[in-house]
Amino acid sequence: MKVLLINGSRRSKGCTFTALSEIEKELNKRDIETEIYNAGYKVFKGEVDLAVQEATEIIKGVDGIVIGSPVYYASPTGEILMFLDRLFWSAEDYLRFKPAATIASARRAGTTATLDVLNKYPLYAQMPLVASRYWNMVHGGKPEDVLRDSEGLQIMRTLGKNMAWVLKSIEAGKNAGVEQPVAEDKVFTNFIR
Repeated sequence: MKVLLINGSRRSKGCTFTALSEIEKELNKRDIETEIYNAGYKVFKGEVDLAVQEATEIIKGVDGIVIGSPVYYASPTGEILMFLDRLFWSAEDYLRFKPAATIASARRAGTTATLDVLNKYPLYAQMPLVASRYWNMVHGGKPEDVLRDSEGLQIMRTLGKNMAWVLKSIEAGKNAGVEQPVAEDKVFTNFIR
């Protein structure tokens, strides 16, 4: 089993990476392979098409996804939003039914608004959302601060444990003959006729 952890930050080793790394440790302890992909930095450099292509190839071989973003102006970064808009439009068939989680990293505030926006992407693609024991957030202005956020770190560890449990439960269900749902063709209704 494998989980892709998507970093929406412009910084490869900042606070969001630190939070994702905490989740990664828990997944690895449970024999789940991981990969952290820094989409935010690539999009910031103007490589959105490349980032979407690379991530799509990785997604084809993973069982779950965690999307992380720092908070900029009380919402996710513009980079992660651009990336997710394009990724979920083009790779939805590879994302559907894979468990997902979202996390936010902030110095102070805007985390719940950020999580609200990020959670809409997996919900659109019929991806079961994995939760922790509280909102999936950490606080700190730099990685060292995040490492002192004991509650935030516990939330990330719990999220990693819960993601592993969901993935293994799905695998056990498949082994027992429980079939994955078949996605229906989408019906679009216009509100103005």
